[in-house]
Amino acid sequence: MSKEKKDRQIKSEKLVAVKGMNDILPQDSARWEWLEEKVRNLMARYAYRNIRTPIVESTALFIRGLGQVTDIVEKEMYSFEDRLNGEQLTLRPEATAGVVRAVAEHSMLYEGGKRLYYTGPMFRHERPQRGRYRQFHQIGAEALGFSGPEIDAELILLADNLWRSLGIKNVRLEINSLGEPEERKAHRDALVLYFEKNIDILDDEARKRLYSNPLRILDTKNLSMQALVNSAPRLIDFLGNNSKLHFLKVQKILDANGVAWVVNPRLVRGMDYYNLTVFEFITDQLGSQGTICGGGRYDYLMEQVGGKSAPAVGWALGIERVLELLKEQDSPVPVLAPDAYAVVSVADDLPRVMLILRQLRDQGVNVQMHSPGNSFDGMGSIKAQFKKADASGAAYALIFGSDELLRQCVGVKFLRDSSMAQIDRALDSVTEWAATLKSNY
Repeated sequence: MSKEKKDRQIKSEKLVAVKGMNDILPQDSARWEWLEEKVRNLMARYAYRNIRTPIVESTALFIRGLGQVTDIVEKEMYSFEDRLNGEQLTLRPEATAGVVRAVAEHSMLYEGGKRLYYTGPMFRHERPQRGRYRQFHQIGAEALGFSGPEIDAELILLADNLWRSLGIKNVRLEINSLGEPEERKAHRDALVLYFEKNIDILDDEARKRLYSNPLRILDTKNLSMQALVNSAPRLIDFLGNNSKLHFLKVQKILDANGVAWVVNPRLVRGMDYYNLTVFEFITDQLGSQGTICGGGRYDYLMEQVGGKSAPAVGWALGIERVLELLKEQDSPVPVLAPDAYAVVSVADDLPRVMLILRQLRDQGVNVQMHSPGNSFDGMGSIKAQFKKADASGAAYALIFGSDELLRQCVGVKFLRDSSMAQIDRALDSVTEWAATLKSNY
């Protein structure tokens, strides 16, 4: 094949989205907007304020923040060199490190602790599967500058409140304490000694992690290692009195608020920056990807990214997984539809019609105007327009026929209730009747 022919072939190939990075089409984005609005309202009630950080950060931020030997840093990050200046950059695989960097960079804790939340896309080179994609979206809440267990509990209550507001059921809460660094070190030493004695049972991945990150061996999915892992030393048995007390206070607050929980001593989370309380909300309705929200306390991350030491705790949820769970549970999610659909018989009337539609929109009415695919064919038949109006999901059809306009009115037809008779509304009093078209009227 000649180069010229090959170039033509390449140019004619249909371009599609990158694998694992999906388009969110209008029929789906309405569900996203509904979820995001629920989150915004809930965050406001808890006095959490929105923060927006860059999608691209310095690669060093994630190496220092997440840990050199984590799966994310070792296998999953989209990292590249800036061709203009040679800087090493990474598409953010998670948002917490970026939030902490922003808080430190802008001295946001100078006047006291901050409650923050974010939403946006993250990127990890993983095998795409249900509810887990290479570009995925997270909503997260972070409380920085607060050391007390009540903040750990507050964030858990915030997530629990979100499930209730969304109508999500059958989600269980698992909690654990990772203690403080010296307690984790003692446990780590015990783990290494234990696994060394059983090294013949370890798989290749576990042997690789034995000395670099033995805690992650506890998170193995290898069924042949489960008995070994279940008998391994438990971090919770190495906790000092202060760590135990912190954990107990969190439990008491959850109990007082009627939030059920179970202690999972193997819960470690995937990032190195966690200490003390960690937690996950889990469902059994999404297969192996059962965690829909997870987080915990990370009191030492601020120092790791170059800031002044400050306590912090937070969580993140996957939007795709939450929406999948809503589908699985047949939870009602609103469908985006206009309040009214404008049916116009004659194209020459459009200037006048569009003035009326503008007035309706100014009054908060969502109106879709009929527009033909080919303007040379005029506006199309009234029958065809009514078919489009019905398909739009609108509650009303606004009929701008020649007779109606001659009488200085618009016909209002009820599309979802055939028992209701068509009524006329005066064109010179739009502000008086516009509200009757709103879906929430």
